[in-house]
Amino acid sequence: IKNDNANVYFTVGGTSTNKIVIAHALKSYGAAIACDTGHINVHETGAIEATGHKVLTYPNSNGKLTKEGIEFIMNSHPDFHMVKPGIVYISNSTETGTVYTKKELTELSETCKKYNLYFYIDGARLGCALTSKVCDYTISEMAALCDAFYIGGTKNGLILGEALVVINEKLNDEIRYAIKC
Repeated sequence: IKNDNANVYFTVGGTSTNKIVIAHALKSYGAAIACDTGHINVHETGAIEATGHKVLTYPNSNGKLTKEGIEFIMNSHPDFHMVKPGIVYISNSTETGTVYTKKELTELSETCKKYNLYFYIDGARLGCALTSKVCDYTISEMAALCDAFYIGGTKNGLILGEALVVINEKLNDEIRYAIKC
Protein backbone atom coordinates (compact mmCIF):
# COMPACT_ATOMS: atom_id res chain seq x y z
CA ILE A 1 0.00 0.00 0.00
CA LYS A 2 1.50 3.28 -1.07
CA ASN A 3 0.51 5.36 1.94
CA ASP A 4 2.88 6.81 4.52
CA ASN A 5 0.06 7.04 7.09
CA ALA A 6 -0.84 3.34 6.90
CA ASN A 7 -0.10 1.23 9.95
CA VAL A 8 -0.65 -2.53 10.00
CA TYR A 9 -1.81 -4.47 13.05
CA PHE A 10 -2.29 -8.22 13.13
CA THR A 11 -5.47 -9.47 14.75
CA VAL A 12 -6.93 -12.89 15.48
CA GLY A 13 -10.09 -12.92 13.34
CA GLY A 14 -12.65 -10.86 11.48
CA THR A 15 -15.23 -10.48 14.23
CA SER A 16 -12.66 -9.26 16.73
CA THR A 17 -11.15 -6.92 14.14
CA ASN A 18 -14.54 -5.37 13.38
CA LYS A 19 -15.27 -5.07 17.08
CA ILE A 20 -11.91 -3.45 17.81
CA VAL A 21 -12.15 -0.84 15.05
CA ILE A 22 -15.78 0.07 15.58
CA ALA A 23 -15.58 0.29 19.38
CA HIS A 24 -12.35 2.30 19.14
CA ALA A 25 -13.80 4.73 16.60
CA LEU A 26 -17.07 5.43 18.40
CA LYS A 27 -17.88 7.40 21.51
CA SER A 28 -20.25 5.80 24.03
CA TYR A 29 -23.27 7.26 22.24
CA GLY A 30 -22.04 6.35 18.77
CA ALA A 31 -23.47 3.97 16.19
CA ALA A 32 -22.26 2.21 13.07
CA ILE A 33 -24.06 2.45 9.73
CA ALA A 34 -24.32 -0.68 7.58
CA CYS A 35 -26.69 -2.13 5.02
CA ASP A 36 -29.22 -4.65 6.29
CA THR A 37 -27.19 -7.59 4.94
CA GLY A 38 -23.93 -6.21 6.37
CA HIS A 39 -21.80 -8.71 8.27
CA ILE A 40 -21.85 -6.70 11.51
CA ASN A 41 -25.64 -6.74 11.43
CA VAL A 42 -26.25 -10.36 10.45
CA HIS A 43 -23.28 -12.54 11.37
CA GLU A 44 -21.36 -11.06 14.30
CA THR A 45 -23.52 -12.61 17.05
CA GLY A 46 -24.05 -9.25 18.71
CA ALA A 47 -20.33 -8.44 19.01
CA ILE A 48 -20.82 -4.80 18.07
CA GLU A 49 -23.85 -4.39 20.30
CA ALA A 50 -21.90 -6.00 23.16
CA THR A 51 -19.62 -2.94 23.09
CA GLY A 52 -22.68 -0.77 23.76
CA HIS A 53 -22.95 0.48 20.19
CA LYS A 54 -25.94 0.23 17.91
CA VAL A 55 -25.83 -0.90 14.28
CA LEU A 56 -28.10 1.29 12.16
CA THR A 57 -29.14 -0.38 8.92
CA TYR A 58 -30.54 0.61 5.56
CA PRO A 59 -31.90 -1.77 2.90
CA ASN A 60 -29.13 -3.01 0.62
CA SER A 61 -28.85 -2.34 -3.07
CA ASN A 62 -27.51 -5.55 -4.62
CA GLY A 63 -25.85 -6.33 -1.29
CA LYS A 64 -24.28 -2.89 -0.99
CA LEU A 65 -24.67 0.21 1.13
CA THR A 66 -25.29 3.37 -0.89
CA LYS A 67 -24.69 7.05 -0.29
CA GLU A 68 -28.49 7.44 -0.21
CA GLY A 69 -28.61 4.96 2.67
CA ILE A 70 -26.05 6.94 4.63
CA GLU A 71 -27.89 10.19 3.89
CA PHE A 72 -31.20 8.67 5.05
CA ILE A 73 -29.72 7.48 8.34
CA MET A 74 -27.95 10.78 8.98
CA ASN A 75 -31.17 12.69 8.35
CA SER A 76 -33.05 10.29 10.65
CA HIS A 77 -30.69 11.00 13.57
CA PRO A 78 -30.74 14.79 13.84
CA ASP A 79 -30.18 15.41 17.54
CA PHE A 80 -28.86 14.23 20.90
CA HIS A 81 -31.99 12.21 21.71
CA MET A 82 -30.73 9.48 19.39
CA VAL A 83 -27.48 7.61 18.89
CA LYS A 84 -25.00 9.53 16.76
CA PRO A 85 -23.69 7.71 13.69
CA GLY A 86 -19.92 7.80 13.72
CA ILE A 87 -18.67 5.11 11.33
CA VAL A 88 -19.78 3.56 8.06
CA TYR A 89 -19.16 -0.14 7.65
CA ILE A 90 -19.09 -2.11 4.41
CA SER A 91 -17.65 -5.47 3.46
CA ASN A 92 -15.93 -5.93 0.12
CA SER A 93 -16.85 -8.29 -1.36
CA THR A 94 -20.27 -8.19 0.24
CA GLU A 95 -22.20 -10.91 2.05
CA THR A 96 -24.04 -11.58 -1.21
CA GLY A 97 -20.82 -11.76 -3.27
CA THR A 98 -21.06 -8.40 -5.00
CA VAL A 99 -18.05 -6.10 -5.35
CA TYR A 100 -17.97 -2.34 -5.00
CA THR A 101 -16.72 -0.30 -7.95
CA LYS A 102 -14.32 2.61 -7.58
CA LYS A 103 -17.21 5.00 -8.30
CA GLU A 104 -19.29 3.46 -5.50
CA LEU A 105 -16.39 3.54 -3.02
CA THR A 106 -15.66 7.15 -3.95
CA GLU A 107 -19.31 8.13 -3.40
CA LEU A 108 -19.30 6.44 0.02
CA SER A 109 -16.00 8.09 0.93
CA GLU A 110 -17.24 11.55 -0.08
CA THR A 111 -20.48 11.04 1.85
CA CYS A 112 -18.53 9.99 4.94
CA LYS A 113 -16.37 13.10 4.68
CA LYS A 114 -19.49 15.27 4.26
CA TYR A 115 -20.89 13.96 7.56
CA ASN A 116 -17.55 13.55 9.39
CA LEU A 117 -17.94 9.76 9.58
CA TYR A 118 -15.17 7.19 9.60
CA PHE A 119 -15.23 4.85 6.60
CA TYR A 120 -14.27 1.25 7.41
CA ILE A 121 -14.03 -1.69 5.00
CA ASP A 122 -14.28 -5.28 6.22
CA GLY A 123 -11.84 -7.14 4.02
CA ALA A 124 -12.57 -10.74 4.99
CA ARG A 125 -13.14 -11.39 1.29
CA LEU A 126 -10.96 -8.55 -0.01
CA GLY A 127 -8.83 -10.97 -2.05
CA CYS A 128 -11.96 -12.04 -3.93
CA ALA A 129 -12.99 -8.42 -4.48
CA LEU A 130 -9.60 -7.25 -5.76
CA THR A 131 -9.30 -10.14 -8.21
CA SER A 132 -12.86 -9.96 -9.55
CA LYS A 133 -13.67 -8.70 -13.04
CA VAL A 134 -15.79 -5.94 -11.48
CA CYS A 135 -12.88 -4.43 -9.53
CA ASP A 136 -11.52 -1.30 -11.21
CA TYR A 137 -9.07 -0.13 -8.51
CA THR A 138 -5.93 -1.19 -6.72
CA ILE A 139 -5.60 -1.82 -3.02
CA SER A 140 -3.71 1.49 -2.75
CA GLU A 141 -6.55 3.36 -4.46
CA MET A 142 -9.06 1.72 -2.13
CA ALA A 143 -6.92 2.60 0.89
CA ALA A 144 -6.93 6.26 -0.15
CA LEU A 145 -10.74 6.27 0.08
CA CYS A 146 -11.19 4.83 3.58
CA ASP A 147 -9.96 5.35 7.14
CA ALA A 148 -9.28 1.69 7.87
CA PHE A 149 -9.73 -1.75 6.34
CA TYR A 150 -8.46 -5.23 6.87
CA ILE A 151 -6.99 -7.86 4.64
CA GLY A 152 -8.64 -11.15 5.45
CA GLY A 153 -6.53 -14.18 6.13
CA THR A 154 -8.96 -16.53 7.84
CA LYS A 155 -11.41 -16.76 4.91
CA ASN A 156 -8.50 -17.05 2.50
CA GLY A 157 -6.88 -20.19 3.86
CA LEU A 158 -4.88 -19.03 6.87
CA ILE A 159 -5.44 -20.86 10.11
CA LEU A 160 -5.89 -17.55 11.85
CA GLY A 161 -5.37 -13.86 11.49
CA GLU A 162 -6.18 -10.66 9.69
CA ALA A 163 -4.07 -7.64 8.78
CA LEU A 164 -5.79 -4.48 9.97
CA VAL A 165 -4.63 -1.43 8.01
CA VAL A 166 -5.36 1.90 9.67
CA ILE A 167 -4.77 5.00 7.58
CA ASN A 168 -6.49 7.73 9.59
CA GLU A 169 -4.07 9.15 12.17
CA LYS A 170 -6.90 9.82 14.61
CA LEU A 171 -7.88 6.12 14.55
CA ASN A 172 -4.24 5.09 14.88
CA ASP A 173 -3.99 7.03 18.12
CA GLU A 174 -4.09 4.50 20.95
CA ILE A 175 -5.53 1.68 18.83
CA ARG A 176 -2.99 -0.70 20.35
CA TYR A 177 -4.86 -0.30 23.65
CA ALA A 178 -8.12 -1.29 21.90
CA ILE A 179 -6.42 -4.30 20.32
CA LYS A 180 -4.95 -5.38 23.66
CA CYS A 181 -8.26 -5.31 25.53
